[in-house]
Amino acid sequence: MKYKLLALLFMAVTVYSCKAQSVANETMVLMKTTAGDITIKLYNETPFHRDNFIKLVQDHYYDSLLFHRVIRDFMVQTGDPDSKNAPKLQQLGTGGPDYTIPAEFVFPKYYHKRGALCAARKSDQVNPEQSSSGSQFYIVTGKTYGVRELREMAEEMNSQMEKNIFNRLCAQYRDSIIALQNADDQYGMSKLQNMLYEQTRARLKGQEPFKFTQEQEETYMKIGGAPHLDGQYTVFGEVVDGMKVIDRIGRVSTDVYDRPLKDVRIITMEIIK
Repeated sequence: MKYKLLALLFMAVTVYSCKAQSVANETMVLMKTTAGDITIKLYNETPFHRDNFIKLVQDHYYDSLLFHRVIRDFMVQTGDPDSKNAPKLQQLGTGGPDYTIPAEFVFPKYYHKRGALCAARKSDQVNPEQSSSGSQFYIVTGKTYGVRELREMAEEMNSQMEKNIFNRLCAQYRDSIIALQNADDQYGMSKLQNMLYEQTRARLKGQEPFKFTQEQEETYMKIGGAPHLDGQYTVFGEVVDGMKVIDRIGRVSTDVYDRPLKDVRIITMEIIK
């Protein structure tokens, strides 16, 4: 709880420090990289992510960082401070500031279309609240999908929604689960499990089933993206110029850790609007 309060306090300070930024207009960021220039628009509907990103840009946090994870037809990822002076073959992806950002899902308005700017995060197993990394982000390159694929994916995501609710409940009862395990209390464990299943089903009744809108289906079929991540990772902006540069980065050769064999680096970022 202390950790969460510190993170929220940081967010409040960030909002105050960035109050000079226009609320009415969306912020534009120019990212200069060794592969070319990219212009990004930040969404106002995700204020924690927007203001945190602005602060890091103004602090030159991203200068000289690598695109440390690239997966063809999926996404390119950067923002790990450990990558600045990383030697070849070093595995990257765990670095960042000592805080996370509360998830800000604005679905279905913002989704993982091609060019979407999204926050990276740790897995659901250790991060059931799906909080975002304080600095790491990825840009979607993606691929196109057929309508049948999208419908099947929506069904799978409804199943995942149920798992996510159950995992969050398990996190809340973590101490009780550990105590029952240590006591080898199988009856108590079974009783608690059934209670958590019932609570999961009750929460599901109050939620709309996951489904893609007509606009999303058309976008994913014609333009492409990464629809399987919708509703699970925060989308807080998009590329408005420079997708050819992103595609160039997305096609580089990588090692077994998806790190480019030849470094692709952010030179600097600046707020241009």
